[in-house]
Amino acid sequence: MAFVSGNIIASQRDILGLPVCDLGWADAFTFAEEVAGMPFGQSVITFLDAENGNRMVRDAEYRAVLQRQIVLPDGEGVDIASRLFHGRSFPANMSGASFVPALLTYMARPMRVALVGGDAATLGQAVETLRRHAPWHDILPIADGGFAPAQSDEVMERVRAAKADILIVAMDSPAQETWIDRHVGPGHARLVLSVRGLFATLTAGVPRAPVGVRRRRLAGLSRFMRAPNLAAPLFLYHILRYRLSSVSATRGSAATAKAGSL
Repeated sequence: MAFVSGNIIASQRDILGLPVCDLGWADAFTFAEEVAGMPFGQSVITFLDAENGNRMVRDAEYRAVLQRQIVLPDGEGVDIASRLFHGRSFPANMSGASFVPALLTYMARPMRVALVGGDAATLGQAVETLRRHAPWHDILPIADGGFAPAQSDEVMERVRAAKADILIVAMDSPAQETWIDRHVGPGHARLVLSVRGLFATLTAGVPRAPVGVRRRRLAGLSRFMRAPNLAAPLFLYHILRYRLSSVSATRGSAATAKAGSL
């Protein structure tokens, strides 16, 4: 499989039945910058991690939503899946919390960046952090995540009125990708970044893993060891189960083909 946009061509790897782009950092930034600068159209970038990977396995509608978006790998669990299914790691493991600030630094052309999500205090602090980080962009707080579902279209009208080039959605809901799919359209921004928990991360100043650990691509495992949760081992279970079912299906097909040739 391959994903093509402008000057960027990226192959995609099947991770639990979902195509995940294997762009490196430079190509991912170039692609995002091209999309944000287009006069029309829209691309939605989201990140596959253990939590939304688990949701995808049990929720067919959510899987269909992810299949309509551009998915980048986030976390050691997704990298383990790539090595197991494809024999190699992804060129880059792109945590959304690292990707967004780095992307805004990469983009030299001033952009209008709209923010939706978090609570009121977190959104305000995230705006100030991003304004200090990349002061040449216009950082536009649109709404915190406390609005009622019925107010979604009203919120998006505010995004449209802001004439945003980039929309960053960082809601607490693990199904924010579904909200984007239902309510965000081409008139709202050319580039949409779906990054759950980004504003809280920017506000808290969560320390990154030590450089040596990141270079060994074990940042996700390091975080898991410090603060264990159920998402990581459950995702690993889904990976192993998918792998075993794939092997069984391949052996079954081979046996059928052999029987047919006799």
